[in-house]
Amino acid sequence: MRAPYQVLVIPFICNENVIEYAILKRSDMEYWQGIAGGGENEENPEQTARREAFEETGLGEDCRLITLDAKASLPVEHVVGHFLWGEDVLVIPEHTFGIEATDQKLDLSKEHSVYKWVSYEEALSSLKWDSNKTALWELHTRLKNRKHQKENNAKL
Repeated sequence: MRAPYQVLVIPFICNENVIEYAILKRSDMEYWQGIAGGGENEENPEQTARREAFEETGLGEDCRLITLDAKASLPVEHVVGHFLWGEDVLVIPEHTFGIEATDQKLDLSKEHSVYKWVSYEEALSSLKWDSNKTALWELHTRLKNRKHQKENNAKL
């Protein structure tokens, strides 16, 4: 049974001086987004994020998952098309994550037609949904801050 929440997962890869993000084009609606999906049965959001990442891109349990603070409220009708959890559940939360890819090869499911690895700026301008843009901003800021902390610690 579908749980009343959604997850958004943004794949990233950190090279020497560059952080890249994978954005995926939906097969059915032709727009760019991160990995998205809903919880099943008794899953918690982190378990859902890992399952969806594996199902949609092949990214496995060995990939580092970063829980983000960004949350969105999504209209139920936009997510599942009808009032699946009764007439009183009008919006559901979207929990967000980043997942670190070990290489740039993703194994896409049929849900997406193509993916590309892009800079933060290109990802931001390509994504359709504001919730995706907010999560991307948070992830990018966290990764940049970590990188600067490591560089400063190395100088000490």
